[in-house]
Amino acid sequence: MPRSLDGLVLAPVADQAPGQVGTRTRFRYHERDGVIWAAYEGGDVVRGHLVGTREGDRLDFRYVQLRHDGTTSSGHCVSTVAELPDGRLRLEETWEWESRPGSGTSVVEQVTG
Repeated sequence: MPRSLDGLVLAPVADQAPGQVGTRTRFRYHERDGVIWAAYEGGDVVRGHLVGTREGDRLDFRYVQLRHDGTTSSGHCVSTVAELPDGRLRLEETWEWESRPGSGTSVVEQVTG
């Protein structure tokens, strides 16, 4: 199992559709005893939060976010944690909105420095 997400900052490797997370979004993760949570912001997102669980290399969480246009959205995501050759962590995500139509996949990777 890859190491803990606790204290790590991750960012998407590509922009999603307008109004969603993008390469300027930063996720600050925490992890303890199988519980994960993160705050995120940047790009079109003023503030977002996620909370869920980790079992091995699998994350399962719900997220909610506020955009600059004042709208809120929420959804569900399942991610797989992997370690990159340089030692950074990567999350391969499958997500779907629960508050509006839409679903997709994305990748976030640990930001260093």
